Amino acid sequence: MKGNEALAIWEILGLDMRMDKDQILTAKAVVNEYTQEQLADIIYEYGEERYAKSIARNICKYRKNKEIETTKELVQIIENSIPIKNQTNGHPAKKTFQAIRIEVNNEIKPLYNTILKCIELLNNKGRLCVITFHSLEDRAVKKAMNDSLGKCTCPPDFPYCVCGAKKLGKIINKKPITATDIELKENIRAKSAKLRVFERTIN
Repeated sequence: MKGNEALAIWEILGLDMRMDKDQILTAKAVVNEYTQEQLADIIYEYGEERYAKSIARNICKYRKNKEIETTKELVQIIENSIPIKNQTNGHPAKKTFQAIRIEVNNEIKPLYNTILKCIELLNNKGRLCVITFHSLEDRAVKKAMNDSLGKCTCPPDFPYCVCGAKKLGKIINKKPITATDIELKENIRAKSAKLRVFERTIN
């Protein structure tokens, strides 16, 4: 689904964005209740939006006078936060809307947790191969595999490890495997595909 088509649908649905209507969190709650820092982090991380801080700041500034109730209001805030000369690559609000949708539906964290659980379930020398087609998905897979290397995250001045880091194996390919030129000629959709492989080690 293209960015403009997705925005058109969200405009019909309003500031909701829930895939599961039984859940509590909505897009309206995110834009009206999250702090400026939280909004900036979400928009930057999940939307990869370079103007995340400006958008978050203007959202908070706007809601001081009134609650943000419609997607039209939110779109206007976003458009006013991005220089017109940089509003050339699709709809200026698409990255922010993507970020809010991912936050509302918790789309990335379950993937990260699933990769961790899959690694734990592997037999000795067993390998987990994961192909992603989106940078955010790839980032979650990469983080899960890196965290499974067992690197201690405790401050260097701690006398002993308290973070519980446990080495579960090794990453086979340091950099993701991508499609070759020949493969791309046969299937151009493979251009964004990235393959990462983790091998389980049981002592």
